Amino acid sequence: MEDSNSEHIKKDWFTRNWKWFVPTGCLSILVLFGLFIAGIFFGVTSIMKDSDAYKGAMTEAQNNKLVIEKLGNKIESDGMVSGSINVSNNTGNCDIQIPIKGSKGTGTLFVVATKRGKWKYNELSIYIEKTEEEIDLLQK
Repeated sequence: MEDSNSEHIKKDWFTRNWKWFVPTGCLSILVLFGLFIAGIFFGVTSIMKDSDAYKGAMTEAQNNKLVIEKLGNKIESDGMVSGSINVSNNTGNCDIQIPIKGSKGTGTLFVVATKRGKWKYNELSIYIEKTEEEIDLLQK
């Protein structure tokens, strides 16, 4: 009788369920890691888009007649902003590239600026992809 009882000993929960629990746990860890990376990515991008340097550069591009002629109306950001913005108290620097699009085409807005109280643009230009033309927004 002891032999038949030893065959019917209950296995613990993990021994019975490891085949689905381990892959599910690994997948959950990967999903959480992906969400963490995406959160950092979108957080940094939104911080850059909220900066005064970004907003001022986009306003200049949206109000420039030559840019409107080349890219069309409703010029807006078209993807991920790359580069860096460093601000400490009332000083800082900015070196970013902003992909932009309008109704007629796409381009990249290049912004290099320094901040001493307010932002001063050292470079503010747009590269038009279709015509491979560069428009300097600092020249009036």
